[in-house]
Amino acid sequence: MDIPAAFERLYLTGLWRLLRFITTVVTVFVLFQIFVLPHGKIWSLSPANRSLVTTFVKNTTISNTLESIEMSENDPYSSNKEAEFLDEIEIEYKDKNSYLVSNKSENNEFALKVAAEHGKSSMMGYATSTNDTSIQAKGMESKYSHPKKVVQVVNIESVSGLMIGGAERRTNIWSAESRISSNSKENMGGDSRARDIFSVNLTSSVSDFSVKKESANNKLLHRASLAISSPKRSVIRQPTSINQMNSLLLQGLVSSHSMRPWRSSVRDLEILSARAMIEKAPVMRNIPGLYASAFRNFSVFKRSYELMERILKVYIYKEGKKPIFHQPKMRGIYASEGWFMKLMEGSKKFVVKDPKKAHLFYLPFSSNELRRALFGQEFQSPKDLEQYLNNYVGLIAKKYSSWNRTRGADHFLVGCHDWAPKFTRQRMANCIRSLCNANVARGFKIGKDATLPVTYIRSAEIPLEYVGGKPLAERHILAFFAGGMHGYLRPILLWHWGNKEPDMKIFGPMPRDVEGKRTYREYMKSSRYCICARGYEVHTPRVVEALLYECIPVIISDNYVPPFFEVLNWEAFAVFVQEKDIPNLRSILLSIPEEKYRAMHLRIKMVQKHFLFHKNPLKYDLFHMILHSIWYNRVFQVGSR
Repeated sequence: MDIPAAFERLYLTGLWRLLRFITTVVTVFVLFQIFVLPHGKIWSLSPANRSLVTTFVKNTTISNTLESIEMSENDPYSSNKEAEFLDEIEIEYKDKNSYLVSNKSENNEFALKVAAEHGKSSMMGYATSTNDTSIQAKGMESKYSHPKKVVQVVNIESVSGLMIGGAERRTNIWSAESRISSNSKENMGGDSRARDIFSVNLTSSVSDFSVKKESANNKLLHRASLAISSPKRSVIRQPTSINQMNSLLLQGLVSSHSMRPWRSSVRDLEILSARAMIEKAPVMRNIPGLYASAFRNFSVFKRSYELMERILKVYIYKEGKKPIFHQPKMRGIYASEGWFMKLMEGSKKFVVKDPKKAHLFYLPFSSNELRRALFGQEFQSPKDLEQYLNNYVGLIAKKYSSWNRTRGADHFLVGCHDWAPKFTRQRMANCIRSLCNANVARGFKIGKDATLPVTYIRSAEIPLEYVGGKPLAERHILAFFAGGMHGYLRPILLWHWGNKEPDMKIFGPMPRDVEGKRTYREYMKSSRYCICARGYEVHTPRVVEALLYECIPVIISDNYVPPFFEVLNWEAFAVFVQEKDIPNLRSILLSIPEEKYRAMHLRIKMVQKHFLFHKNPLKYDLFHMILHSIWYNRVFQVGSR
């Protein structure tokens, strides 16, 4: 045997294996860099960084923030959208957890909010920085705190008053695995709570910023100026205009006209009969209490409403534990779902105890209470909430034949929380969903789903408090807006029109004390037009507030479907301005002839009754209008599978 040749073969084989191993390691590392770590950043493994939570923030200007506002159609619970849920949690409790971070170049302030992976921790922080590129923050303790945690930066406020939050939250932020050493805890001076120390590496310097003692509005204006400074803004989809929504509604009516129920029941045939009578409704003019020009087709609405009162029966499922089910909340921004639940469950006119007699089936849960249950004993992540409703539907489907017969098409839900569309996107997607967050670009189906008005109820005992406004002669303000700088749109509105024209009263947030609220109401009651600019989501309570204070609503929210869109002619008493036209807002309003304005104002007073809750429901009030939208959509979709 040739021994040298054998050794040579062994050598070459070993060398080949070594090269293959090195190639595999390099490939894995590169793939890890590409798909796991931030693009263009190298994960530092230095001992100095191992003892700290290190979060990488891509070097991005504030102006580029607007380029990533539009969210993908992917799973909203996927990893690239966790920040959305974390930020909404933060938003809801922002008044309680507002911890400042200080850049120790002399008292320059900016906010740092840190939330743990999957939203299981709500860690808020404040800090002092030692240089231009890093901030060492003292993290507030959390019952979910963990010695080894993945964290995300979800909100950073610069020292100049800039706040990145809400819809701006998607600012190319990544998380990195963290290790918190015992030395870090000792630096807290032996604090028994052992607060964690976080270090955030910012790729852009903050040393050029300085604190200016200016008014709150000026700070917000500065924020807006930075936000709109980008020379470009990527748009993923074209916004849906009010005219396009009208077309979608008509297309839905036409496409469903030839459909017939599958596995028809007696109740389906009754609905089909009602539909035939609605379509053949005799022409009617104004009647006392209603104004025909405020409706798409007054005769159709009148006949449909009468048939609803005469025919409609609703079965309410008894299943479901309180407070998520059967325990309505009657105050706050999400009160619409609570008021409807209470009045629906207390109705003797519409509710039946035998499901075989029902035309519609109500799933009586509160999206707000479900959201509040997050981070309790039962729910640890947003996906748990969605799965909870899926399990509930599974229970209903197993126990009742009504769900399986139509796959939920004759079932409905009423949800006002921002997350309601996400909670109900799976097994409840076939239901008629009455949603406040009625975004036609995010899965809201015109003609099937119904828009729930966002009605801010401050007193459950006096829901109609402060309703009404000043006469036209005393409305000297052209346009008014005041509110938090939620989302990307409001800072732009403030930048263009804050302190620019004496008849344009465009402000940031007003004081939330008694005097501040009174001033806010007086502005709305004294204005010709009230600006209803979207916040984090497309809806805003200002639409209903404007109607209650007899102010013409100016809706600036692309893709938002206004309430009772199926029957109300919104263009007869409201103004729709596309988001891109904010720079032309004043000229648009001034171009409306006085005669048209007066006609719109008259219609506002006529439709106002449709947006009022009463403890004992009245004909054509908000409770009945919500129920009618659900009934109407079912009537014209009864043949859909």
